[in-house]
Amino acid sequence: MALGLFRVCLVVVTAVINHPLLFPRENTTVPENEEEIIRKMQAHQEKLQLERLRLEEEVAQLAAEREALEGRGAEEGPQPQDARTAWDIWSTLCMILFLMIEVWRQDHQDEPSPECLAADEDELPGQEGAPLPGLALPGKSTLGHFYERCIRGATADAARTREFVEGFVDDLLEALRSLCNRDADMEVEDFIGVDSMYENWQVDKPLLCQLLVPFTPPEPYHFHPELWCSRRSEPLDRQGYGRIKVARADEDALGCVCGKTKLGEDMLCLLHGKHRGEAAGELLCAPDAPYLDALQVMKWFQTALTRAWHRIAHKYDFDLAFGQLDTPGSLKIKFRSGKCMPFNLIPAVQCDDSDLYFVSHLAAREPAAAAAAASAMPGTDWLLSFAVYERRFLRMTSKALPEGACHLSCLQIASFLLSKQSRLTGPSALGSFHLKTALLHLLLARRPADWRAAQLDARLHELLRFLEKSLLEKKLHHFFMGNRKVPASLGLPEAVRQAEPLNLFRPFVLQRSLYRKTLDSFYEMLKNAPALISEYSLHGSADPAGPPHKAGVL
Repeated sequence: MALGLFRVCLVVVTAVINHPLLFPRENTTVPENEEEIIRKMQAHQEKLQLERLRLEEEVAQLAAEREALEGRGAEEGPQPQDARTAWDIWSTLCMILFLMIEVWRQDHQDEPSPECLAADEDELPGQEGAPLPGLALPGKSTLGHFYERCIRGATADAARTREFVEGFVDDLLEALRSLCNRDADMEVEDFIGVDSMYENWQVDKPLLCQLLVPFTPPEPYHFHPELWCSRRSEPLDRQGYGRIKVARADEDALGCVCGKTKLGEDMLCLLHGKHRGEAAGELLCAPDAPYLDALQVMKWFQTALTRAWHRIAHKYDFDLAFGQLDTPGSLKIKFRSGKCMPFNLIPAVQCDDSDLYFVSHLAAREPAAAAAAASAMPGTDWLLSFAVYERRFLRMTSKALPEGACHLSCLQIASFLLSKQSRLTGPSALGSFHLKTALLHLLLARRPADWRAAQLDARLHELLRFLEKSLLEKKLHHFFMGNRKVPASLGLPEAVRQAEPLNLFRPFVLQRSLYRKTLDSFYEMLKNAPALISEYSLHGSADPAGPPHKAGVL
């Protein structure tokens, strides 16, 4: 009896483990043909019902035979129970083994092998065999020659470009400060250079400087950032965002102390009632909440830059225009010769005393899919930028690597290939930020000695394999968010280190068409890579500027 109850309990536990509502598969994908799935489920249900009826008949037959045996045994005397006991023990062991197999399967279901995934024609159209099929990168000499002719030579004037842009931006921001009212307007601080131009892996032409421009509110107000990565109740698609509350220095929220003090009948609080709404508007807040509004910040920043340029335009022999009207600080210097020099000024808010910054928009060269997702968020949602920490981590890691390490060369070549593929087949959801994230993970996992210059081909192949594995699993974790392996000396806030990991490829789980397009583009890039590298290493090329954007004259 006890063994029978134990077997029943094992069956119940196994059913609970396999129940899809209690233990859902995180990485499931919405089926495309719903009617076909329903038809198969109905057929499966009918099959199970027939199987249940057959089992009931067998159980009834066994019960009848058992009663007959018991009756015969009562007449002939007690029989040995060794056979029945052995059968019960054997059945129990089988159930335990079955349960162990189910537990092991549940633990490893999120780690599919690349071979199995590659065999799924629905997920990997047109791909067969092992990972990175057909990829045969050129030898070390060809890769080195390609790097010298097409990448190092094309970015040789990066230092001069940075120096020129920084000098002009200093003058522009100083003119902006001179036009602002310190008692009512936002105060603009010195810019911070970030991204590829300041991390020495810029590839695309024309060279593009990305500059964060922090700003603060006038006294007695201050910004109070709210990080959503520290809230476990927030949905996953809001991780990496946050809000910025505008508060007085003596209060927790935007408002006044008129309710705490007695004012005369002839006295009026200028922040109360309708005047309070006007003050919130002047501080670039949303109409119905004391939170900084990104759209209002964009309008203020564009207007302020226009006024500042008109103040200093007579000093320069070139024109200044907006490069993209939907991006507040996308600017373009237009020389008389027809040459253009773009750069981005990105308004930002510092997160407490850390080097985290909330930014109002993505960089101009990030994937269009990510920009569309950001634009769908409410106006009070701000993106969290780790650009300063990325630059600091690369600088810190470079000190421990061998002289002439190949880590940035790998990133430059991969970015070059992705840029060429995007111009050939159009942009996908894979961008340079994902390439850099993959490199940061590899830098943290590998020994410094593995990044010698002579290992450029091996590390480049490993970087592409890492990207493919991440695409197949639809999982690429943010390097800083929830990564406890990041060195503490980097100074990352503890709330970010202890947060839940952020999957940058999470949109692929439900957006099947976007996933297929990105995967097709990635494999097309791998297919073209050997011929592209060999061709450019022989002839070289000046990378032309990208397609023109709609511009507005300041």
